[in-house]
Amino acid sequence: MSNQNIQKGRLSAAEIEENFTDLHPPLTRSEALIEADRCYFCYDAPCTTACPTGIDIPGFIQKIRSDNLRGSADTILRENIMGGMCARVCPTEILCEEACVRNTHEEKPVEIGLLQRHATDPVFENNVQLFTRAERSGKKVAVVGGGPAGLSCAHRLAVLGHDVLVFNKDSKAGGLNEYGIAAYKTIDEFAQTEVDYILSIGGIELRHDTALGDDIELSDLCADYDAVFLGVGLGLSNDLGIEGEQLDGVVNAIEYIKDLRQAEDKSTLPVGRDIVVIGGGMTAIDVAVQSKRLGAEQVHMVYRRGPEKMSASAFEQALAQTSGVTLHFSASPATIVGDGHVSGVDFNVDGSDEGMHLAADIVFKAIGQKLNNGGLDSLEVSSGRFIVDEHQKTSMDKVWAGGDCVVGGDDLTVSAVQHGKVAAIDIDRFLRKA
Repeated sequence: MSNQNIQKGRLSAAEIEENFTDLHPPLTRSEALIEADRCYFCYDAPCTTACPTGIDIPGFIQKIRSDNLRGSADTILRENIMGGMCARVCPTEILCEEACVRNTHEEKPVEIGLLQRHATDPVFENNVQLFTRAERSGKKVAVVGGGPAGLSCAHRLAVLGHDVLVFNKDSKAGGLNEYGIAAYKTIDEFAQTEVDYILSIGGIELRHDTALGDDIELSDLCADYDAVFLGVGLGLSNDLGIEGEQLDGVVNAIEYIKDLRQAEDKSTLPVGRDIVVIGGGMTAIDVAVQSKRLGAEQVHMVYRRGPEKMSASAFEQALAQTSGVTLHFSASPATIVGDGHVSGVDFNVDGSDEGMHLAADIVFKAIGQKLNNGGLDSLEVSSGRFIVDEHQKTSMDKVWAGGDCVVGGDDLTVSAVQHGKVAAIDIDRFLRKA
C-alpha cells in the first residue's frame, strides 16, 4: 500500500502492547465467588436455553460456588469443547446473559462468560484431561476444515472411539479463532492452546495446507473414509461491486485481521491516518477498533442500514464508539475515488440528495463472506450455503456439514461448535449401524 499517510509504528510498541491487552481481564477467585453467588440457580434456567450448546449454566456456576473448578469445567466442556474460547468471544450479551433473570433496568446479568472462563482456564493452562477415548471402532472419518465446527466434530468422534483425519487449508488449526478474531479478545496464543487440548484426546491427525478442490476432492474422501464432515467456512470475501474497488489501499478486512493476528510485532504493521470501514458486522467492528488501537487518527465505519439492523451487538457498537470510531448509518458506498491509490469514498445517504464523502487512505471491505464451492457442486445449497437437516446431514450420502457454510448459521463460534457436536453424534449413530 504505497501512500505517504500509511506508516508503520504510528504508536510505540509499548503503547500498542497496552492497547491489545485482554478486553475482559479474568476474574480473581474472590470475584468469581461473589459473582457466582449472584446466580439464582433457576430451575428452568433461561440462560441454558439461550446457549446454543446447551451448557448447564446454573450447574457449572454452582460448582464454582463450591470451589469445584474441575467439575465446573467438566460441565462446560462436555457440551462445548471450545468453552474457553467462547467464554472470550461469545456475544453473551445477546445470548445467555440477555436471558439472565437478573438482567433488568435495575440489575446487570450474572457475568456468565467471565465465570465460564474462570472455570475452564485452569484446565487449558495445566492440560487437565477430562475426557477418555472409547475403545477404537475401526472406523475413520474425514473432517474438512480445522475451525470450530471441524475441531468440535473431530473431538467428539475421537471420544467416541473413531479415528479422524482433519484436512486444514491453513498452516495452523483454529480457523477464525486463530485468524479472524480481534487480537484484544484472545491473547497469549490461547487459540492454539485450545487446539492442543482438543488434540490431546488422541485419535485425531491434522494435515495442514490442504484445501478441498485443490489438494483433495470430496468424491475421493467419500470413497476412502467411512464418513465426511465439512466445516469449510466461507472462504471468499464479498465484493462491493463499485467503481474504484481495485484501487491500491482497498483491503479485505479479514485479510488484515489475519495479518494482525499473526504479527509477532504489531508495531510493524502499516496503519493509515484516515480509515473507512464498510460494513456492519463483527469483522467491521474488529478491524475498526484495531485500526484505532494501532494509531489511526480517524476511523469511520459506514453501514447501509440503521443500527438496529447491524449484526454486531449493541455492546460491540458501543465498544467501537468508546474506542474513537465514528459510526455512520443508512449510507451505501457509491464510488471509491483516487489516482492509483484510494483517497476517499463517496456514499449515497438515505433521504439525502447530496450524499457524503469521507477521506481515506485505507478502505476496509467488511461486507461478509461467501462459500468457496470448489469441488462441492454435488451438494444442495440455498443462498450460497449447504442445506442440512437437524442432524447436520447434507443431501449427499456419508456427508455432514456445519459452521458458517450451512444454511441457518449465525456465524458464531458457539453455533459452529454445536453443529460439529450434533454431526458427530449422528455420524457415530450411522457408523454403528454400518
